[in-house]
Amino acid sequence: MTMHLAHPALTTLGKRKGKKKWASSEQKQKAEQLDREWQELQAKWKTDISDRKRERGLKASVYKPPVNPRVAEIKRFSSVDTGHKGAVTIKQPMQYTGDKIIGIGTMHKSNAVPIFNDEAAKDISKMRR
Repeated sequence: MTMHLAHPALTTLGKRKGKKKWASSEQKQKAEQLDREWQELQAKWKTDISDRKRERGLKASVYKPPVNPRVAEIKRFSSVDTGHKGAVTIKQPMQYTGDKIIGIGTMHKSNAVPIFNDEAAKDISKMRR
């Protein structure tokens, strides 16, 4: 049997894209030049992306979910006080106290079977798949 791998989109590991590869050195130089020009333009107009995000976040109002009128109209009833204030006791584990079953046998895999006599125990022990 072979081991199969899931599609890369389904994994939570290895989300990094890795290095960007250029088709030619001219394209790389052109992209770097455009990045430099963009940085210079941002410095000229004194705009910083992180500052703009921070300002926008501070201006935003606190989210309040809309109120559903049907839910608002539902009457709330308090629970009834029965007067019991004590703790609930733990239920005792169930245990067989009779004399009909002499044991539990395993027939196939983890199939538990009750054994009522010695003959049934011998039959179960002789069974095969």
